[in-house]
Amino acid sequence: MRLDIGRARLKDAPAVAWVLKTAFAQYEALYTAEALAATAPPSDVIEQRIREGPVWIAERDGSCIGTVSAVRRDDRLYIRGMATIPAARGLGIGRALLEHVEAYARMSDFSQLELRTTPFLTDAISLYERAGFSRTHDGPTDHFGTPTFTMTKPLEA
Repeated sequence: MRLDIGRARLKDAPAVAWVLKTAFAQYEALYTAEALAATAPPSDVIEQRIREGPVWIAERDGSCIGTVSAVRRDDRLYIRGMATIPAARGLGIGRALLEHVEAYARMSDFSQLELRTTPFLTDAISLYERAGFSRTHDGPTDHFGTPTFTMTKPLEA
């Protein structure tokens, strides 16, 4: 399997939106409608994210199968919108996307990575923990009525 990971461009926004929608569809009943809309937003919101900070896409055979985006929050790089389509899970795509985010964060002198997740995304939580993230008691515990918690990973200089 050849996996290509690169920075998304504005023209990639529909593919990124599709990956997010496809990846989170199986969890739809666990999210409030508002939280799901924020988690898997439409193309115009993805275009805004591309303008705000880096967005990466993972492609296999020319098809977008994974994505992650990040945005600056003071000296931290906040990871958002990370997803892999169900058919491509277990292939190491999430790990590879996280490695790209971390490399970018280190090059850009961020002090830590931060993300928010929901308790029911157990596979994602396991991935984050294996990548060196740990749960904190900081940040909001609710995302439009859906429970969340924050995880961080310090980046040594």
